[in-house]
Amino acid sequence: MENVTTLTPLKQPIVFELEGFHVPLGQGSLLFFLALLNYMVVLLGNGVVVGVIIFDKALHRPMFVMVGNLAVCDLLGGTAVLIRLMIYFLTGQKRISYVSAIAQAFSVHTYGAAVQTILAAMSYDRYLAVCEPLRYNAVMTSARLVFSCVLAWLVALLCIGVLFALNVGTPLCGTTIKHVYCSNRSILRLACGPTPINNIYGLCMTWSLSTGTFLIIAFSYIRILHACIKQGRSDNSIRTKAFQTCASHLVVYLLYEIAMFNIIMSYRFPSVSQNIKKFFSILLIIVPPAINPVIYGLLTKDLRTSIIKQFTTRVTHKQSQRSIDRNRLNRLVKKASIVLGGAVNPVEVVGERRMVAKLSHLMPDTLAMFT
Repeated sequence: MENVTTLTPLKQPIVFELEGFHVPLGQGSLLFFLALLNYMVVLLGNGVVVGVIIFDKALHRPMFVMVGNLAVCDLLGGTAVLIRLMIYFLTGQKRISYVSAIAQAFSVHTYGAAVQTILAAMSYDRYLAVCEPLRYNAVMTSARLVFSCVLAWLVALLCIGVLFALNVGTPLCGTTIKHVYCSNRSILRLACGPTPINNIYGLCMTWSLSTGTFLIIAFSYIRILHACIKQGRSDNSIRTKAFQTCASHLVVYLLYEIAMFNIIMSYRFPSVSQNIKKFFSILLIIVPPAINPVIYGLLTKDLRTSIIKQFTTRVTHKQSQRSIDRNRLNRLVKKASIVLGGAVNPVEVVGERRMVAKLSHLMPDTLAMFT
């Protein structure tokens, strides 16, 4: 009689264990610092881009609104992976609850899908701006801009939502996730039996989304290239405008494609160490979110000018306000000295705050009159 191995499904609460990187002894602090530095760059860069676009009304245009959506998407992906990675490097904690694992996997997949849909929407907007400049404002109205952004997020959320809805109720018989972060595929590998429906939907959804967005982007840039060749013969300024309009978007898209290519190629060579494979697998999530704000800041003149303007204006305002407060305080001291008959000697008081405190103590009513 043959022995039959029976797998017993796990019961909630399930706690997974991430395999993570193999960290040499004593190197955890250095890796934590590098991950923290990367996360600070992601937060600062994308936060500045989003903030400037929100507060500068001159940037309330379709191109920059979509750049803001891409920055929010980058913040989602970077936060989902880097925080857990920093905890692992600093404390060595590999355990993660079932709910946290699903939340991280959902965020990572949403990031991957939304990046593609947002870039596709941006490419269509660039196509209209370059190829249909006279009709651009009539076509890309505020309502259509909102519709494009909502549609990009809705498609991504719907695709990933269905993917994870199929996982509900799938019995799991393992707890070790052999990856740096949680993903749909890594969790399904722990299932007690085959999951054909999940696998088929995941492959079809990935292929459809990637192919659909690629076709939109390819169509847009083929038309832009055709317009540049056709109209650029008589006017070189058209080529310059097209480059300034599309360069940042094209560089960002190529950056994502290169990261994806590195991930695929790393798994084609079995001799490559597991640490290198895992590192390539997170390149898509840790590198583009840190570099994208720099790319848009360098290649997009309007955004670069607005960032410089916002910071210089705030610094100048603080300096002028400090000068006004100092002059106001000097006038206040002179008037108070006259009222008190010389009872207040500014030389005796060190610092502006102590002067105000002394004046408030000696003559609260009179001080109120002059302020």
